[in-house]
Amino acid sequence: MAAKIYKPTTPGRRQMSVPSFAEVTKDTPEKSLLATKKKHAGRNSYGRITVRHHGGGNKVKYRIIDFKRQKTDMPATVVGVEYDPNRTAYIALLEYEDKTKSYIIAPTGLTDGDVVTSGADSDIKPGNTLPISAIPVGVVIHNIELYPGKGAQLVRTAGAFAQLMAKENGMAQVRLPSGEVRLVRLDCKATIGQVGNIEHDTVKVGKAGKTRHKGIRPTVRGSVMNPNDHPHGGGEGKSPVGRPGPVTPWGKPALGYKTRNKKSRTEKFIVKHRNGK
Repeated sequence: MAAKIYKPTTPGRRQMSVPSFAEVTKDTPEKSLLATKKKHAGRNSYGRITVRHHGGGNKVKYRIIDFKRQKTDMPATVVGVEYDPNRTAYIALLEYEDKTKSYIIAPTGLTDGDVVTSGADSDIKPGNTLPISAIPVGVVIHNIELYPGKGAQLVRTAGAFAQLMAKENGMAQVRLPSGEVRLVRLDCKATIGQVGNIEHDTVKVGKAGKTRHKGIRPTVRGSVMNPNDHPHGGGEGKSPVGRPGPVTPWGKPALGYKTRNKKSRTEKFIVKHRNGK
């Protein structure tokens, strides 16, 4: 379902759209699965800002997500689908047969009353987690492990999905959302389906206050600064940056700057890079 648009009763509301929350069926989180989330405002253990433009924001609790799905061959019923302030995807609350509860990333189509399982004998349906060796080629997957037992690390954002391309020599070729084709061990787990909240990227923020609620502070353009504050600063009127390309406040290239180490030990697992090379 598309994002919800309101009548322009205020200047902020005129530009704003909000998610329809059509998939959400539960309002209050499970208290036993909440943890305190401390704010650091972009500062490290020395109190120095290492990530700019962080600070403020609404107070939130962290939802403990089960990325490992180690309760194998035990059916779990979906109690409800909830909003999670810590991620773009929605989360689903599961209740297992032994009455324990856990959160998972909610895939598209998962709703209250559905039964999901984890294990090699699970059916190929959204929400079930299997070793990649047990998943047929061509199936859409998410929540992919890189190391067996570590928990899902890849394809966890709203609307994301990967596709299983091939399996050979104990490795699987997985096409990631970026277009990269990567080798993943067959004994790593993955979850069937596409991550829910597909409409996330169509939502318009609408006003500066909503960004501040997320804990994001304003970003000032370098071109409006003075030369002693930024390499783009200075000049009469609206001036070009005066360089071959834009740079950071510390002079490093800001666009197209390759940061991946070609000698990385994981380079051998990349069959095709996201840029097609």
